[in-house]
Amino acid sequence: MDLPTIPPSTEPSKRNILKPAAPGTGVIAGGTMRAVLDAAGIRDIRAKSLRSNNPCNVSKATFEALKALTTVEEVALKRGKSASEIMG
Repeated sequence: MDLPTIPPSTEPSKRNILKPAAPGTGVIAGGTMRAVLDAAGIRDIRAKSLRSNNPCNVSKATFEALKALTTVEEVALKRGKSASEIMG
């Protein structure tokens, strides 16, 4: 799965950093976050959980980040440009 843009979490007590990784990298994440990302079918990603070590908070923040994903086409539509202009 090719990851689109991943915005940071908006809740101050829970924060995850999710970044797309090069193909073949695999899932580089902690235990709870790794389980959620594997279940979602994401294969190449680098992830870090900040501020909270509680598995409930980490999983909630991961789900929020995955729900907030946007594609290149959505970003282009918001900016009034084509996807090819965004990608350069």
